[in-house]
Amino acid sequence: MDASNNNTSDLPPAPVTLTQAFVYWLKLGFISFGGPAGQIAIMHHDLVEKKRWISEKRFLHALNYCMVLPGPEAQQLATYIGWLMHRTLGGIIAGGLFVLPSFFILVGLAWIYMAYGSVPAVSGLLFGIKPAVVAIVLFAAYRIGTRALKNRVLWSISAAAFIAIFAFKLPFPAIVLAAGGIGYFGGRISPKHFKAGGGHGKADTHFGAAIIDDDTPTPQHALFSWAGLVKVAVIGVVLWSLAMALLIAVYGWQSALTQMGWFFTKAALLTFGGAYAVLPYVYQGAVEHYQWLTPTQMIDGLALGETTPGPLIMVITFVGFVGGWVRQVFGPDAIFASAFIASAVATFFTFLPSFVFILMGGPFIETTHGNLKLISPLTAITAAVVGVIVNLAMFFAYPVFWPTGFGNSLDLTSVLLAIAATIAIFRFKVGVIPVILASGIIGMSYKLLL
Repeated sequence: MDASNNNTSDLPPAPVTLTQAFVYWLKLGFISFGGPAGQIAIMHHDLVEKKRWISEKRFLHALNYCMVLPGPEAQQLATYIGWLMHRTLGGIIAGGLFVLPSFFILVGLAWIYMAYGSVPAVSGLLFGIKPAVVAIVLFAAYRIGTRALKNRVLWSISAAAFIAIFAFKLPFPAIVLAAGGIGYFGGRISPKHFKAGGGHGKADTHFGAAIIDDDTPTPQHALFSWAGLVKVAVIGVVLWSLAMALLIAVYGWQSALTQMGWFFTKAALLTFGGAYAVLPYVYQGAVEHYQWLTPTQMIDGLALGETTPGPLIMVITFVGFVGGWVRQVFGPDAIFASAFIASAVATFFTFLPSFVFILMGGPFIETTHGNLKLISPLTAITAAVVGVIVNLAMFFAYPVFWPTGFGNSLDLTSVLLAIAATIAIFRFKVGVIPVILASGIIGMSYKLLL
């Protein structure tokens, strides 16, 4: 009998080779739809329940660590499991393949968007998708809010964050730092108000013996040492410094590529709470400060990002592509090359910290098989994120509902599409992808019939 197909077996499956792992991680990169919740659910089903590469307890322990890190938690979880099974190379393969398919798909979609976006069929498709995105962002605020806002204190933090970014235009990093500080001190003063957090509880299900089981000793390469921690940190800083130095030397500090490297490094360190949390910061920087793209292009990029596999933060690939296309870094005769390199720069600097955090902190986490005690700051940050996401939905709604400017004629068709998408998602629990596809088809049909 094949033990790998018998979830009740007391014998673990046969060891997995790096090649077998490579094939799985590549497949995951193409099917990881559904945002972080869907991606984590896919990995849990495949790696814990079906393949039994890792036990439920070890899986959730790794996930709890990824939840308190800045960056896309699903991609970091894949990196962690790949590293635990096949050392550093395994982690790089797992995390890299989680992102690469989405990168190339988005580059292709961004090229079609920039080259053929004015074609009626394409513009109609985007016309229908954008109201659905407004509904999706509101649903994200609702989903996070129902999990995070458990008491009046957390509701107050959320409301304050909304007012801070909407009325006072405070930068997103300041809001994150303030919320984290409130959570840190609030957790000491009144811990009962900051117990929620983003943890995923304790494992209470057994699917059979796993390759990395509850009591499996930590592999030799995953043992903690201060020398190992410092080594990974130094390598990460050196890689970042070399990439930045190259951009500065070739293009100068003020060039679009260098500024993208610097900006997306900061964005990578602020993605607490998932991609929806950092999108306001990306919006503030890419749209308002650097003007790499317009508000309409930003929501179009989010719409495309929602329809592709991989982390939603991959919208930064679209931002980089459009910014490179508009700025024509390599001149008017090499527009695609400018856009492609800019998208690669944005993606590299966004995800480099995620790999460093996992490879640097993983060995320490393996020494503590219990829930992490960073809940209070994370709880407050998550509460603030809800208010920030509501503001993001409003920012996206303006150019969709009032395409000629706020206060001018209201686009009733877009409003009706947004209402229909909201009802489909909230009332009938229709998935994000079907809603986007249906909205796009309706929009395309409407524009072609005009």
